[in-house]
Amino acid sequence: MSRPREFDINHALYKSMEVFWTKGFKSTSLEDLTSATQVKKQSLYCVFENKRSLFLKALALYREQAVAVLEELVSQETSPLEKLKSIRDFMLCKDKETIHRGCFIVNSSLEFGTDDEEVTRVVESMFADIEQILEKVIRSGQEQQLITKRHTSKELAAYLNNAIVGARIMEKSGASLERIEAVLRTSFALIAT
Repeated sequence: MSRPREFDINHALYKSMEVFWTKGFKSTSLEDLTSATQVKKQSLYCVFENKRSLFLKALALYREQAVAVLEELVSQETSPLEKLKSIRDFMLCKDKETIHRGCFIVNSSLEFGTDDEEVTRVVESMFADIEQILEKVIRSGQEQQLITKRHTSKELAAYLNNAIVGARIMEKSGASLERIEAVLRTSFALIAT
């Protein structure tokens, strides 16, 4: 008869996500994970198989949480420009303790490149989700003549998504919040009519 699980799987996954997000996959040790989750190695691996499997589940959790927040922001009854401002503000990390942590998805993309198909799939899905959300808001703004029509909504969404990724890289590499805000503010302002 097997013993019942003695830990909250979702809590352990969330804590693991925090560790991987801060340290990256390669720099995270098993000791880092067991310390953060307060779960023994055997119990952790019994549920998540191995470090890589846990990392992939943590990356998927991050993606789900971020996309859910963005979808909530764009579901508000505000103008397309206000929705874009909300997205921009969400993308800015203003917490002084974690400001240079960057985006877990972007960090993972930089760490793995295209060497790992499963990581690449999650990264590409996240970027596609963000672009799709941006494109929908931009199209609505173009229909209301609030956003330029010099480029298609898809082109402008790709442009803003690229600006966001660039800002997250700036964040991870230590740029000041003021500099990052200026880049995003300018990028978002350029598409308004």
